[in-house]
Amino acid sequence: MLKILIPSFFLLLTTWLTPRKWLWTIITSYSFSIALISLIILQKTSTSYTLTNKFMLVDELSAPFLTLTAWLLPLTLLASQNHLSVEPIIRQRTYISMLISLQCSLILAFSATELIMFYIMFETTLIPTLFLITRWGNQTERLNAGQYFLFYTLVGSMPLLVALLFLQESMGTLSIPLFNLVLGPQGISWASKMLWLACMLAFLVKMPLFGAHLWLPKAHVEAPIAGSMILAAILLKLGGYGMMRMLLCLDPAMKSLPYPFIALSLWGVIMTSSICLRQTDLKSMIAYSSVSHMGLVIAAILIQTPWSFTGAILLMVAHGLTSSALFCLANTNYERTHSRMLLFTRGFQTMLPLMGAWWLISNLANMALPPSPNLMGEITIMTSLFNWSYWTIIATGLGTLLTACYSLYMFISTQRGTVPNFTLSIPSTHTREHLALMLHLFPLALLILKPELIWGIFF
Repeated sequence: MLKILIPSFFLLLTTWLTPRKWLWTIITSYSFSIALISLIILQKTSTSYTLTNKFMLVDELSAPFLTLTAWLLPLTLLASQNHLSVEPIIRQRTYISMLISLQCSLILAFSATELIMFYIMFETTLIPTLFLITRWGNQTERLNAGQYFLFYTLVGSMPLLVALLFLQESMGTLSIPLFNLVLGPQGISWASKMLWLACMLAFLVKMPLFGAHLWLPKAHVEAPIAGSMILAAILLKLGGYGMMRMLLCLDPAMKSLPYPFIALSLWGVIMTSSICLRQTDLKSMIAYSSVSHMGLVIAAILIQTPWSFTGAILLMVAHGLTSSALFCLANTNYERTHSRMLLFTRGFQTMLPLMGAWWLISNLANMALPPSPNLMGEITIMTSLFNWSYWTIIATGLGTLLTACYSLYMFISTQRGTVPNFTLSIPSTHTREHLALMLHLFPLALLILKPELIWGIFF
């Protein structure tokens, strides 16, 4: 783990000492080197845990998210270069420093051995994300979006801190490796139910659960491209990772308590997919599609079966790459039309044919076309939900249909049709943009060949 964390910390120093001429080139190349080194983490270990020291561990649950975190930093730097090139050099260095500090806090969160350290790093990720949204956002509503983001996440996280302190008092430890050996609070009293709700609320808001999702579209729409990519690819998955960690130490006898949340998440899959069909804002549509996919993940995690946990990890990693690619594509359109409206980007396939191919591949992955890892995750989740209750096939089937509808609607709205007169002279695409998209979609193609790398510890 230190092979990734220490170079990431030194990237902060490199950011402020590198000459202006070579800033983006050196930081991007160094961060990509760290991302390549992080692939070592995906190696299967003979035991469930690999303790690097008493504060950090790597297991088959955290390894895919650690690799995804390191992989995303060079992609955000590639996507951000154009719109930051006109800013003063101090603000460029500060922007890069925010992204690097966010990566460091995420690495510490995913590799923490103690739940209280995980909670501290979970909250620390809010600070650079809030700065990215409120300082480098595109529209005047960015301050309002930052307030929504901070209010929802902090209010959901306060009960988690109280619950962790109670677990420390009752169990004597918050160490993740010891949870399977220590008997936690037992029984189905009101206190146990409140403990379960307090532990789950922060992560359900972070995912987010339908009903607590209003902060996400606002944050996505107002955030810069790097903020949207990290928010969709990593920060939402931090909630799912936390849920899986916490459920291992909570009383397994409380099987009926998750029922309303499972029903709400499956209802959210249908509702947010329907909302996508009515959207005119491209980034808002992609944000609502993330809520829809995370609804499936929440339902899968809450039924607590090995198949559902495996499907949740598969879908989270695949969706992280796919949604980040879609936001990257939306940014390429925004940089040429200076608008996120779908009506202003019609017919782009005739002017930017290679970009149209990236749009097609990304939308097909988003709608879980075989044999993508997205399909493996969704099929595994649907199978586990169907075994849990036959009635879930209605919600999952309808959600899959609506996902296909809005994915095709997104592609047709942005790539087909008559080209508007004011977009006839748009700039051509750059190698940098194609490289960023290839680095998003190429790992998806490789995961088709070896999906057991991200199956987790449950198979």
